[in-house]
Amino acid sequence: MHILIVEDDRLIAENLYDFLESRGHQCDFATSLAAARPLLAESAFDALILDRNLPDGDGATLARSLRSAGKMLPILMLTARDALDDKLAGFDAGADDYLAKPFALKEVEARLLALHRRSAPALHSVGGPITLGPLTYDPSAQTLHLNGELLALPPKALRLLAVMLPHPNRLFSRRELEIAIWGHEQSSSDNLRSVLHTVRKAVGSGLEVTNIHGLGYKLTHV
Repeated sequence: MHILIVEDDRLIAENLYDFLESRGHQCDFATSLAAARPLLAESAFDALILDRNLPDGDGATLARSLRSAGKMLPILMLTARDALDDKLAGFDAGADDYLAKPFALKEVEARLLALHRRSAPALHSVGGPITLGPLTYDPSAQTLHLNGELLALPPKALRLLAVMLPHPNRLFSRRELEIAIWGHEQSSSDNLRSVLHTVRKAVGSGLEVTNIHGLGYKLTHV
């Protein structure tokens, strides 16, 4: 996942950044609302980790503005404000989940992955066809065309492309792709390699799924 961390405590932000990057995610971070807004406008993030107590205001105002603009980016609020009224205010502002400090890093990732899984079907079921080079995917019909011709792919290969195609050049971790395809991590990397082999063989030379050693995979138009 591509995750934006909005947190003014540098130690907490660095711990989140280092842990999530080590798990194969791509992270950016901002220490204020003013720094977060241009990042959200410039990049497509898969999830937002949002503190409430920021130097220039309440993180809930950012969540509310994103929802008012129609942006359905999954939001996990992390904050020391753990009273029931604070949590209710966070959810009312548009948060999808709320975790009080102190927290376990593994739980943060687990909650982010759960939010991403819940949001993925909605994200993939709306909008028109997505085209990258010679490949076009229609989310509503769940069909794939290569150079205008219907491309028959096994369901797992189709799910892989449905996840990667809207985000060319974005790095996906092995864990992220496995959860998108099977709903859980696989005990062996051979299963994902097999699906990737099918995809590479089917799409030919116009597109390329690149393995970035130790980090993950990205789909590029060559």
